[in-house]
Amino acid sequence: MQVLAVASEIFPLVKTGGLADVAGALPGALAAHGVTVRTLVPGYPAVMKALARHSAPVRHYDELFGGAASVVAAEVEGLNLLVLDAPHLFDRPGLYGDGGDYDDNWRRFAALGKAGADIAEHGVPHFRPDLVHAHDWQAAMTLVYMRYGNAHAVPSVMTIHNLAFQGQFAGSIFPWLGLPDAAMSIHGVEYYGGVGFLKAGIQAASAITTVSPTYAKEIRTPEFGMGLDGLLNGRASDLHGIVNGIDTTIWDPETDPHLPSTYGPRSLVKRRRNRAAVEARFGLDDDASPLFCVVSRMTWQKGIDLLVDVLDAIVAAGAKLAILGSGDHAMEGALLSAAARHRGRFGIVIGYDEPLSHLMQAGCDGILIPSRFEPCGLTQLYGLRYGCVPIVSRTGGLADTVIDANEAAVAAGVATGLQFSPIDASSLLRAIERAIFLHRDPGVWTSMQKQGMKADVSWDRSAGRYASLYETLISEE
Repeated sequence: MQVLAVASEIFPLVKTGGLADVAGALPGALAAHGVTVRTLVPGYPAVMKALARHSAPVRHYDELFGGAASVVAAEVEGLNLLVLDAPHLFDRPGLYGDGGDYDDNWRRFAALGKAGADIAEHGVPHFRPDLVHAHDWQAAMTLVYMRYGNAHAVPSVMTIHNLAFQGQFAGSIFPWLGLPDAAMSIHGVEYYGGVGFLKAGIQAASAITTVSPTYAKEIRTPEFGMGLDGLLNGRASDLHGIVNGIDTTIWDPETDPHLPSTYGPRSLVKRRRNRAAVEARFGLDDDASPLFCVVSRMTWQKGIDLLVDVLDAIVAAGAKLAILGSGDHAMEGALLSAAARHRGRFGIVIGYDEPLSHLMQAGCDGILIPSRFEPCGLTQLYGLRYGCVPIVSRTGGLADTVIDANEAAVAAGVATGLQFSPIDASSLLRAIERAIFLHRDPGVWTSMQKQGMKADVSWDRSAGRYASLYETLISEE
C-alpha cells in the first residue's frame, strides 16, 4: 500500500507543534503494517537546506500561484519526502508568518494542495499513491483539488489536529483557486460567504480522523465544534478518533542524549541529576519540595491564564515551578513578573528549546497541562514515558491517556496522573494541592511514575488502526 501524506510541517526539519511530531513519526510506524508513506511538505528554507544535494526533481510547474515551482524527491533524516520547491511562496521567515500570519497563506497552501492532487492523479517515478492522507487545514485543499479534478476516485483521509485552526479566507480569493464555479457552494469550499479550507477538506474526504476518541465526540458539540459541528455530525459515520502516539526512539529516557543522566523504571533515583540540572537552569532552590513544569504555547487554549491566576498559591503551597514556552505577550509578562516575585521557587524560559523540554520531562516530578481543550496532546505522553506525572484538565486526549489518581486507582496501583474539572483556576489549584499531598508519600508517587512509564504511548496500536482504515477505504473504491 502506497500513501501520500500532505503536511505543512514535519519533525525534525520544521516544527511549531504536535502536528510535526505526528507527520514525522507516523510513517515509520505504518511501515510495520506494510504501508509505504511519502510526505509532501513545503520547501521552507530549513527544508531546502536539509535537502542539499540529496534530491531529484520529479515534477515541474512553469506557473503555480504566482511563480515557477517544482516537486523534488528526497530522503532526509529517515523521512521519505516530496518537497514543493516554490521560492515565491515559501522562501521566507517562519512557517505561517513572521510575527503574524502571511496575507497570502491561502495562496501558499492552495499551491501545496494543488501539488498534492497532481501527485495523487499522476504519481511520481516509482510512486503512485493508493490513498492520500491530509493533515490540518494547510493540507486540506489537496482533497478539494482531487474531488473537482481527475483524482476524485483516489480515497482520502482528512485528519483534524486542532479544529480551532481552520484556514478561513475571504470569498474574493475563490476565482484564483482554479476550481469550477460549482465548488463555491455550501457543499464545496464556501463557508459563511468566505472560503474555508478545513471545512472543504472535511467535506471532500472519504474519511475524517481526529487525534483522540474523546475529541472526536467533543467536536460534534456546539461548545467544541468551532462552527463545524453540524458538518461533523452529518459525517459522524465517517469520523474516527485515533489517539496519537509518540516516537519512542526519540523520547526514551534510557537513551536520550539530552539528559545528564539516563534512567529507566527500575533506576528512577538517577533522575536526581536531571532534577539538579533543571533547578540550575531555572535558578530554583535545591530542596526536596515537589517540582512541577509546564512546556507549552502560552495561549488561552492551553489555560496558561489559569496558571497565572494561581501561581502565587502554588508557591505558597510549597511547590516549585519551571516554565518553558512563548506566545501571548500579556501572559509572558505576567509570568515574568511572577518569576521576579518568587526567585528560587519559580523560573521561566521564554522560547522553544527541544533539548530543554526533554530535560524538564526527565527532571521534574510532574507536568501541568491545564488546557481548556486539547485534541490529543503529546506533552502528557512524554510525561508518562519519562516518569513526569501529568496533572491535566479532563478534556480531549488528556482524558483518554491519563488515569486519575482517585482513591480506587491509587489503591489498585493503576493511577498514572491527576485529572481535574471543571476547567478553571480553582480546580487547577485543587489538583496541584492534591499532587503535593500525594508527593509526600514516596511509594504512591513512585507507583504513578512506574505505571506511566509502563503505558503504551507508542504509535504501534494507532498505526494499526490507520492501516486498517486505509485498507477499508481502498477496498471500497
